[in-house]
Amino acid sequence: MAVKKLRILALMHIGLVPPADATSREENTEWKTEFDVLSTLRGIGHEVMPLGIYDDLGVIRKAIDDWKPHVAFNLLEDFDGVPVFDMNVVSYLELLRIPYTGCNPRGLMLARDKALSKKILAYHRIAVPEFAVFPIGRVVRPSKRLTFPLIVKSLTKEASEGISQASVVDDADKLAERVRFIHRNLGTDAIVERYIEGREVYVGVMGDQRLRVLPAWEMLFTNMPPQLRRIATNRAKWSHAYQQKHGITSDEAKDLPPAVAERIPHLCRRIYRTLSLTGYARIDFRLDAAGRMHVLEANPNPQLAHGEDFADSAERGGLSYGDLLQAIINMALARRQA
Repeated sequence: MAVKKLRILALMHIGLVPPADATSREENTEWKTEFDVLSTLRGIGHEVMPLGIYDDLGVIRKAIDDWKPHVAFNLLEDFDGVPVFDMNVVSYLELLRIPYTGCNPRGLMLARDKALSKKILAYHRIAVPEFAVFPIGRVVRPSKRLTFPLIVKSLTKEASEGISQASVVDDADKLAERVRFIHRNLGTDAIVERYIEGREVYVGVMGDQRLRVLPAWEMLFTNMPPQLRRIATNRAKWSHAYQQKHGITSDEAKDLPPAVAERIPHLCRRIYRTLSLTGYARIDFRLDAAGRMHVLEANPNPQLAHGEDFADSAERGGLSYGDLLQAIINMALARRQA
């Protein structure tokens, strides 16, 4: 793949900068995404500088002034430990007039707030589970609009943080207990949704004006005991031992009802544009037994590790890992020119 050599400033959490002497990564390495992106971009022929960020925007300004990169590859998921602050970093990049990969500030703001994004989608008649928000410090009173079972999540945390089998509750006492768990352990408000039994389906979307919808992907639970819920818990996503024990894998979604398969690309484009997303994103659904698609959330800038869902789906759709990263960079450069 012949490409123009670029200077790429890779922004990442300061604790996820791969060791300078790292030549490979294990599956359980915390910095596997960062290593995969850095090593692949260098393999393509680009000059890449990793920059660790925590709570200081000044290091970004200094790196841009000193090194003059062509583009910033944004791998940040938070700033100063706060997930919703990532939009402010992107706003800063816009003020510095440096092209950057991934989603714009407005899309990040809308999608990171799970309640706000659901309200917007519902206004546009896109099906989302009924929900309620329980702020920290408020008395937990079950909403009359919600019927059990319910699932309790953090309003702003990502990557299934705080989600376990105990997140699905069947009565008011368990609901109050789990909401307090989110408040106490994660320090965020809680969002409570109607639990939908069904298939966990993920769909990747890429683009700014012209959108490309990737093959639908599914989390599979091939050896899950019947008493456990088939949900994307923190352990189901990140514990290799738990995945092996319960046969949890992911692959292209098979045997989708024809009407669902036909509708997915159009629906995903609507969601992507409704939430002002750009760059690349993953839309998470639950598909119920009746074939109805319910939007759980939209994830701008999803994980880009090689061998994970987004990259695997892109490869099934005809984009190698290197081509995927180059396409993401090309979008950033084209956006700047526009």
